[in-house]
Amino acid sequence: MENKNKSKNTLLSFEKNKENPFLKQAVEQVNNHVVKKYRTAGTTSQKAILRAVDNDNNIVGHTQFVKQIEVDEERFAKLYLSQFSAFFDLKSQGIKVFGYIMNNLFKDKDYFYFDREECLNYTGYKSEKSIYIGLADLIENEIIARGKNDIMYFINPMVFFNGDRITFAKTYVKKKKDAVPQNQSSLNFDNPEEPYKLPDIDPINAF
Repeated sequence: MENKNKSKNTLLSFEKNKENPFLKQAVEQVNNHVVKKYRTAGTTSQKAILRAVDNDNNIVGHTQFVKQIEVDEERFAKLYLSQFSAFFDLKSQGIKVFGYIMNNLFKDKDYFYFDREECLNYTGYKSEKSIYIGLADLIENEIIARGKNDIMYFINPMVFFNGDRITFAKTYVKKKKDAVPQNQSSLNFDNPEEPYKLPDIDPINAF
């Protein structure tokens, strides 16, 4: 196996992307990590309870409405342990630049903006060459990808993310569905066999 630490790839050798190249696979992974849990519709509210009574008005049974909620098993992590092996081959420059990126993530976004001066200050490097080596290293290990210009980069949500990946993934699927004109064929997102179909979630009341 080739040792990635000896790679001669430079930042400019990686192509730019108009869209996040990791998203399709990330949405599928989020779907696989969605688990269903149940909770009562109310904690003390009697309105949520149906009681069965006999002819003498004695309670003989009751039932309680439950609300299905869906959560991302990895929701509370920023760096997902299942993908930690992506960091095994990183150079020291890549690790330091990744630290800068982690401190500059937008909430619920799959991209970040790179500021050269801020990165130099964070990493302590004196030379721009070191931070560009770090960026190239992160791209080669599929942790980030170049964006549509020189300051925009996409993150790999399977490796790290700041926010709720379920809501983010559902928004991505909806945007993809809405972007296709009605008079053109499109992926059937309502088909349960479609791997990118996510269960319906109430993002306000789910957590």
